[in-house]
Amino acid sequence: MTMQRPLKIGTRGSPLALYQARLVQGLLASHWNIDEADKDAVFPVCIYKTSGDRLKGKLSDFGGKGLFTKELEEALSSGDIDLAVHSMKDVPTTQQDGLEIGAVLEREDPRDAFISLTANSIDALPHGALVGTASLRRRAQLSHQRPDIRFSLLRGNVGTRLEKLGNGDCDATFLAVAGLVRLENTQVITEYVGSELMLNAPAQGAIGIECRRHDAVTMTAIRPLNHEPTEKSIIAERSFLKKLDGSCRTPIAALVEISGNVTRFRGEVLASDGSEKFSRDTKVIVSSIEDYKALGHEMGAEIKAEIGDRDLWHD
Repeated sequence: MTMQRPLKIGTRGSPLALYQARLVQGLLASHWNIDEADKDAVFPVCIYKTSGDRLKGKLSDFGGKGLFTKELEEALSSGDIDLAVHSMKDVPTTQQDGLEIGAVLEREDPRDAFISLTANSIDALPHGALVGTASLRRRAQLSHQRPDIRFSLLRGNVGTRLEKLGNGDCDATFLAVAGLVRLENTQVITEYVGSELMLNAPAQGAIGIECRRHDAVTMTAIRPLNHEPTEKSIIAERSFLKKLDGSCRTPIAALVEISGNVTRFRGEVLASDGSEKFSRDTKVIVSSIEDYKALGHEMGAEIKAEIGDRDLWHD
């Protein structure tokens, strides 16, 4: 394939987002035999500041996860860029018309990292410790285990959050292991939190490449980068999220693990204060993309029926 025109890559400007965009750029250049010296011309990286980067309070007060993708998707729709690189856990389950995730890279470690300068584990946190996080999922999961823990809002990129922790704004925080691996900053991790203790956010650790649905040139360029097991896993996890009307107001976790022909699906929904948890853990044999979508939908429907009309989510 010969690139008839540059394919512009859109990204947020945080260090992690830039790393992910540069990773995609490098993989595209390698696959299509583009010289290192030419990759910026053939696959230029365009930086956008999103609404989510500007806000100071809780995401739920301003519209939710789509705030981190809105401007990039608008640039895609208008033709200003040809593809956008996202952390898939930030991508709403309902996308803008005419856009789709054309490829998903192989998933990095989906676990959470516990980070503290004073406690060597979650269990070692003193009674009434203050944990900084903007994640309702992490807050609910930790409250379910440790009702004594207090919380403060901690937002910003990885560096900002670590700086606030170092300044004593809180006793501990959590970050995604995947981001710390990509930034080569795993030395800050106090404890890798197992999925049995705190199940990860749906699609955590996965990088998605979004493009215009009918842009055959871009789709042809990016599709060879797709990792099918990751694609199937996050389709099931996001289907589970969508069925439960998941948003940043709802503590939802999900993880799909594929081993041979056996797929394990785990999903859970918690009350915002951690007082109740509804979960599913099943092993099935599925194969097609539609099978994985149906699996997530079915697990979400079961939990939704179990919850019924109860109001579990409140600030």
